[in-house]
Amino acid sequence: MISTKEIKALVSLLGDEDVEIRQHVEARIMEIGALALPILEEQVKNEFNPAHANYLQQLIRQIRLQELIREFAKWKAGGCDLVTGLWLTARYEYPNLPISALQNAIQQLYIQAWIYFKPNMHPVDQVREFNHIFFNKLNFHPNLNDFTAVSNSMFNQVLETRSGNPISLCIAYMLIARKLGMPIYGVNMPNLFILIYQSERYSPFYINAFNHGSIYTQREIKNYLEQLKLPLNPAFYEPCSNLDIIRRMLRNLIIAFDRIGQNVKAREIKKILVTISPTEPF
Repeated sequence: MISTKEIKALVSLLGDEDVEIRQHVEARIMEIGALALPILEEQVKNEFNPAHANYLQQLIRQIRLQELIREFAKWKAGGCDLVTGLWLTARYEYPNLPISALQNAIQQLYIQAWIYFKPNMHPVDQVREFNHIFFNKLNFHPNLNDFTAVSNSMFNQVLETRSGNPISLCIAYMLIARKLGMPIYGVNMPNLFILIYQSERYSPFYINAFNHGSIYTQREIKNYLEQLKLPLNPAFYEPCSNLDIIRRMLRNLIIAFDRIGQNVKAREIKKILVTISPTEPF
């Protein structure tokens, strides 16, 4: 394990005039990774040369991206927990965000919802009751003003503002509903992410959280797909995986960054996406 003293010595060499030495040191610091971040950040605070400070900030950014890519790879290999995936995605913009911030926020929303929730009801009535809680008591609402905003893919922001796009609003709805015991899952439909209520006792039905929890039958979903002239792929009706959900959020994030001219960020998100989805077409 490299010591703090050794890392500080390496960081001091990043200002060397010899390009070859600087490149060698930079490569070594990239190998060290996250351990070097606190020292680099402290160096930036004390740096008087704007050009060198900018260079150090870019190096910090590269290390953070490298570490995030590694964590996404571990996440995929470790079973794809949804809240962890949402946390990793949010950490692209909020690198110091603790996972406990999301976990605690979700738990608090669940407690608020539980106070009003009546469990012993027919599923359709249960969903209508939960709609009232989610939209009127918890004040969640669709982000109609900026449908493709970056904040829609930052789940900490979604929970704070109670606003999101179809997928992030559905995720918030689903996470709270599941904690209340409702068998609700994501459905990865083309052009629209929705939810399905699926249990052994009742016929499945669908919920559009972006449209204030409107309920649809499978026949209505088929009609929607037929109108779009899309094939009736079984995947459009069935629960999708957590991996599918995070992949879709990352694709949305790429579109959001491209839209506001943040092309470097869009390319970085593509690198993350390829890590968990190697066959992704770009």
